Amino acid sequence: MEGSLFEEADFFRAIAESGARGLLIGRRALIALGIPVLTVDYDFWLHIDDIAAFNAAIEPMGLYPTHSPEEARARDRYVAENDERIDVAFDDLWPRRRSLEVAAGVVLAVPALPDLILTKRFGGRPKDFEGIRLLEALRREEGP
Repeated sequence: MEGSLFEEADFFRAIAESGARGLLIGRRALIALGIPVLTVDYDFWLHIDDIAAFNAAIEPMGLYPTHSPEEARARDRYVAENDERIDVAFDDLWPRRRSLEVAAGVVLAVPALPDLILTKRFGGRPKDFEGIRLLEALRREEGP
C-alpha cells in the first residue's frame, strides 16, 4: 500500500462534482453534523447506478475499489481504500438528503436525520446506539 493524496475537503468536493449520488453516513456523518465522536473511516450510501462516477472521483486521491462496478452491484457493497478506507453500500436515500457546507464552497450530502438514524440501527453495536441517542437529541434540537 502506498500513501494517497487524500485531503478531506478535496475528497468531498470530488464526490459532489462527480454527480455521483453519494451520502456520507456512519460516524463521519455525525461529525459533519457537529456531533463529537471519533472514527477512522468513511462510510457512504451510493446510488447503485453511480459506482463508476464515484470511483472515478476518488481515484486521483489514490483510492481504489476492491471490486468492479459489476461485482459491487452483485455484492451490494464494496470498499475503496489505500491509506484511507471508504466503505460503500447502496440504497435510495438520495431524495431525502440534506446538504452541509463542510468547507468554503464544498457541499457534502448526508441522509435526512431519520434515514441516518435508520442506518445506525442496522449496525446494532453499542457505538451505533450511542450515535442514535445523539442524533435523536439533534433532531429534537432542530425541531420539526
